[in-house]
Amino acid sequence: MAYAVGLYIAAGYWFTASTCFANPAVTVARSLSDTFAGIDPAGVPAFVAAQFTGGLTASWFFAWLANRETP
Repeated sequence: MAYAVGLYIAAGYWFTASTCFANPAVTVARSLSDTFAGIDPAGVPAFVAAQFTGGLTASWFFAWLANRETP
């Protein structure tokens, strides 16, 4: 399984511009790159907002799951 995860991330470098990252700092850095894997600077604010929204939603959902009473 560990090899499959590594291979998926390596393949992700080729089939998507995001290369499977979820770090806003990497998003900003990739917008400054002029390579084939760079990101259009105009899309950075929306992408970072979506990353934070996803992180907050996941945090809220985990807190909700952790505070549920078990039957």
